[in-house]
Amino acid sequence: MLLKDKVVIISGIGPGLGIKLAVEAAREGAASVVAAARTTAKLDEAEIRIREAGGKCPVLKCVTDITDRGQCEALAKAAIAKFGRIDALVNSAYFHGEMDYASTANLESWHAVMDTNLLGTLKLTQAVIPYMKERKRGAIVMINTMAARVVPPLGEAGYAASKGALAVASKFLAKELGPHGIRVNSVHMGWMWGAPVEGYMNWQAKETGVPVEKLVERIASQIPIGRIPPDEECARAALFMVSDYASVVTGATLDVNGGHYMP
Repeated sequence: MLLKDKVVIISGIGPGLGIKLAVEAAREGAASVVAAARTTAKLDEAEIRIREAGGKCPVLKCVTDITDRGQCEALAKAAIAKFGRIDALVNSAYFHGEMDYASTANLESWHAVMDTNLLGTLKLTQAVIPYMKERKRGAIVMINTMAARVVPPLGEAGYAASKGALAVASKFLAKELGPHGIRVNSVHMGWMWGAPVEGYMNWQAKETGVPVEKLVERIASQIPIGRIPPDEECARAALFMVSDYASVVTGATLDVNGGHYMP
């Protein structure tokens, strides 16, 4: 089991990748899952899904807005109080913001995107670092996006810029924290079949009159493995990076996209 006996914090619990990360962490033997989201309903759903999948590990549910440093520190303290340690942090929380272009974007709208995707992620990361330093071990993975690796055809400039900045910050963290036994890596996700992409496809179908099945076929035809990977398969790739199988991997970038793009 990838995460046997590990205490894992997962931020951004929601209907897409976040909840699958929690479920797969439990399935992969985590000693406990510390789930963070802005609403109690999402956390309750995550625990239900974990139990439905056969997960028996304790689940600590923490309502957390990662843009609030105090809430991030409270989350880390709650995990320590309950389980005595933090072995891994999976930074999955994000805010997409508007579909915009750098040349025409309302730059004021980028503040909220940066506050969550870059600064909020760093606030939560900084909150767990002291506890990992005490044990001289730990692993952190940043859930990033293909939009920060290749320029997408649709406008996602603000979102991509925030995630690009996070990718750079992650390399600094890897360099700074390596001597303390803490690893930091990034996983750049491509198309993932789950609630968010399904919703996007339904919207596109209404806008264009093209059936969802055809839209999916178009995208799948551009992916060498011939399909849009489901959220849970992508979640496993991310969890590998905080497992002991990746014990000598830090400062790395893993593209999880079925071969869709190869920068």
